[in-house]
Amino acid sequence: MFRLKNLAGLGALALGMTASVGAFAQEAAEAAAAPVFNNGDTTWMMVSSLLVLMMSIPGLALFYGGMVRSKNMLSVLMQVFYTVCIAGVIWVVYGYSLAFTGGSDFIGGFSKAFLSGVDTTSAGATFTVGVAIPELVFICFQMTFAMITPALILGAFAERIKFSAVVLFIPLWLTFIYFPMAHMVWYWAGPDLVDAAAKTLAAATDDATKATAQAALDEVLADAGFLFKMGAIDFAGGTVVHINAGIAGLVGALIIGKRTGFGKEPMSPHSLTMTMIGGSLLWVGWFGFNAGSNLEATGLAAMAMLNTFVATAAAALGWMIIEWLAKGKPSLLGIVSGAIAGLVAVTPACGFIGPMGAIVLGFIAGIICFIFCSAVKNALGYDDSLDVFGVHAIGGILGAIGTGILVNPDLGGGGVYDYVAGEVGAYDLSTQVMSQVKAVVVTILWSGIGSAILYKVVDILVGLRVTPEAEREGLDVVSHGERAYHM
Repeated sequence: MFRLKNLAGLGALALGMTASVGAFAQEAAEAAAAPVFNNGDTTWMMVSSLLVLMMSIPGLALFYGGMVRSKNMLSVLMQVFYTVCIAGVIWVVYGYSLAFTGGSDFIGGFSKAFLSGVDTTSAGATFTVGVAIPELVFICFQMTFAMITPALILGAFAERIKFSAVVLFIPLWLTFIYFPMAHMVWYWAGPDLVDAAAKTLAAATDDATKATAQAALDEVLADAGFLFKMGAIDFAGGTVVHINAGIAGLVGALIIGKRTGFGKEPMSPHSLTMTMIGGSLLWVGWFGFNAGSNLEATGLAAMAMLNTFVATAAAALGWMIIEWLAKGKPSLLGIVSGAIAGLVAVTPACGFIGPMGAIVLGFIAGIICFIFCSAVKNALGYDDSLDVFGVHAIGGILGAIGTGILVNPDLGGGGVYDYVAGEVGAYDLSTQVMSQVKAVVVTILWSGIGSAILYKVVDILVGLRVTPEAEREGLDVVSHGERAYHM
């Protein structure tokens, strides 16, 4: 999933060319300047937006809520619901503009703050030259990503954080961590501008015209995020969503500290039934997350959908098998957690790899994430309440790097399309994997350092955690004056 570029920019590109190639460029621009929206693509993207919203509420809320103790059930639901609401408002006020407009390699500008200039006729590019969807639909779709990403963080320090801290931290994190990451990974000029500039260059006949056309193409290619220009690929959010949230969650868990009684008192999930229901809703909603990131209802969306089926199933089986071998019994929590790990791992890869690669990636993710959520977590002794780091950060890292390997056409992948050449580019293992590793490192540093600063700011302003007495009584009553159950 990449930047939605207003196609009106093609007109400016055409007019900027010299007369010898201007007619060609302007003809290309006019052909794409007033696209006819495909009703099927538009409908698919609207449905995908609703599916991703369902991932947050009620999916993630129930998944997390079932894993905490009953005295904290409502606090988790409240935190997730608040996050969805505040993220939606911030997104249309300035978030969309910061993430998906030009500015710098690291952050956009305010040219579309308050959705300035966006109306029902505004068109935006997809992955196919000349094919567009309403920009409003893309705004809705990306809004749901901004809603669920910070909500994922909440599981790392569940059962001990002040609600006032959540209220302050989420807007800060979105503004200084999420929007820049989305810009760095997904922002680019779009296929139409790149294609038009490349064709103009190809049509140039003399040195002066070629130099002008090349400069115009270079300018279009430079209009992109830092990691995008580095060559990193992330179809639906392995870096932007999962590593980003997982690292922020781990940092938060370390700064806030362990739950009172951690390691001494039982802290078993109060309703694995709720967790299974929530996990299942997450899987269903994830088809909007992954297949919707294609921005069109095409065969590539179908491939992303199939990969989301099989990678998830393979990861669930992988977790179940290793847990059975390690602990003697397979658990429902384990198989559901494995499914989430598979969904996380396939997210960056789903539109780039084939189904056999997805099965391998998912199976490995299920095993590795189990190890991090059990052996590694126990050895290091940190209290990541609901395994946000072990599932989302580790699964996202595996998926991001695995994408660089499995995108190889020789391994069943689809390769990476080169819009300048108009064909799938040549694949080089070391180059692509190194680009993926760099993206992972940047995400870890950006999220880790930035989140640590924000936690400290929030701690100074309102405090991060409740008192031990309040924690023992439960956040439902202490923070919200309600109980999830009356029995």
